[in-house]
Amino acid sequence: MIATAGWKSQDRLIRNLLAICLSALPLLAELPVLTVPAQAQASSPATEGVYHNPILFADYSDPDVIRDGANYYLVASTFHFVPGIPILQSTDLVHWTIVGHVVDRLTMDPRYSMVGGNRYGKGVWAPSIRKHDGLYYVYFPTPNEGIFVSTATRITGPWSDPAVVIAKPNLEDPCPFWDDDGKAYLIHSVTGAGPLILHRMSPDGKHVLDQGKIVVQDPEHLPTLEGPKLYKRDGYYYIFAPFGGVGVGSQVVLRSRQIYGPYDFRVVLAQGSTKINGPHQGGYVETPDGEGWFVHFQSDGAHGRIVHLEPVRWHDDWPFIGADPAEETAGQPVPSGPIPDHSTAPSEQHPQTSDDFNEAVLGPQWEWNHNPDDAHWSLGARRGYLRLIPMPADGLLAARNTLTQCMQDNSFEFTVRVDLNAMKAGVHAGLAMFEESASGLEIVQSGDARRLDFFHLSEHVAGPELTQSAIQLRVRVSGDQALYFYSLDNGKTFQQLGAATPIRFSWWKGSRPALFAYSTLNSDPGAVDFDWVHYQALAPNPW
Repeated sequence: MIATAGWKSQDRLIRNLLAICLSALPLLAELPVLTVPAQAQASSPATEGVYHNPILFADYSDPDVIRDGANYYLVASTFHFVPGIPILQSTDLVHWTIVGHVVDRLTMDPRYSMVGGNRYGKGVWAPSIRKHDGLYYVYFPTPNEGIFVSTATRITGPWSDPAVVIAKPNLEDPCPFWDDDGKAYLIHSVTGAGPLILHRMSPDGKHVLDQGKIVVQDPEHLPTLEGPKLYKRDGYYYIFAPFGGVGVGSQVVLRSRQIYGPYDFRVVLAQGSTKINGPHQGGYVETPDGEGWFVHFQSDGAHGRIVHLEPVRWHDDWPFIGADPAEETAGQPVPSGPIPDHSTAPSEQHPQTSDDFNEAVLGPQWEWNHNPDDAHWSLGARRGYLRLIPMPADGLLAARNTLTQCMQDNSFEFTVRVDLNAMKAGVHAGLAMFEESASGLEIVQSGDARRLDFFHLSEHVAGPELTQSAIQLRVRVSGDQALYFYSLDNGKTFQQLGAATPIRFSWWKGSRPALFAYSTLNSDPGAVDFDWVHYQALAPNPW
């Protein structure tokens, strides 16, 4: 049940006008390009009480958000990556940090463990999060298997193993709803963005009670309708949903006095004159004092689907989202605005990136390319190192236990120190931008000899022979380009290897920096030890 939000106060109007003035200031394009500390750049979507979109320059696609007391929680789709469904926490909707994941492993098919094939692009699609009767619920679909739910009494878990809510393929974008009378419902779409279907659910939210009823189907006015989120406010049922496609669509809100409809609708957010294409699906949330906000994604090429924050105003029981629209005209995304709950804003925080591998568990920023084989990686075999024990594969995309994390900025450097002492013949190990057309630097051992190579698809550029026991590898990303470097003198100097290389969106996800090790032989591969990873945000266009 959403609390009623009134009109903006005069103070709120003044703050919005201030934000618009600030966003209109000319860009200081003539300033020299500088490298800035990672924490200052990556964690600064705000200045002096004003936030700047995107609030998360990271691939947290299909975001949904709730507030529980003083905290906001955001979940996002992860597809084949494991653990699945990151949980981000904030006290102001602008500064976020990762506090865990919902799904430890995907057990619905052996291919999620790369046994008998792979599941790239499958797995966890758009999730939703709610809290009901003291329990957190996260619902998610897998396109081949059905709709699932996991629950927890604490946001940090432990989360229950996913339970089947609907055992049927080709469903997507589920969202639960508990009405005032205690009745539970589940709304969802179908893959390919078909009609919106509403089911009665058991009160505990664990399974549906019927075959479902189509409540919205209007291909003429609302083509490609998907991603529904169901709310109730002042006696109306509202469905927030995107339509028209990820890259070029808009956001619609549908309204009815009856949960099964019929529903009226208004387009409430569109690209307008901005550069924010889409803007696509997300979640509505209110602050403790009733201010409305909408969190949504924008498709941004190789960086995936990045997250924006829009103000929401209510008039005549309709929401108006984004920059002030004329009545009955869709709003458009704002470049900036006053930070919600600014009085409670924390010290700067942002999603985790760098890791010295000194803890007993991996940092929450890390996700494997599929379910990992836990017998082939360790943080304890050599304290202070991530050890990967290579498994046989004929290439990077077929290799298990590739460890990845999201890019968090438009421009950044990602550097890793690799210890080679335990590496043996046949092993390929290194640093990549992980995607369908992956590129990177790999150390290749043939017999007792080691060499560093650059690779991109079928292209290979030979680097130096390696005689030392450790090397630092670096990728520098700006926009949709990656450039690779290495250091043989413990980071004092870096040499470029390979040309600037395009990175791309694939498998419904943005490109990701990744650590990998695999073997093309069936002999003893030894091990590869990764000492640390350092992430540093950069000012745009660092070369």
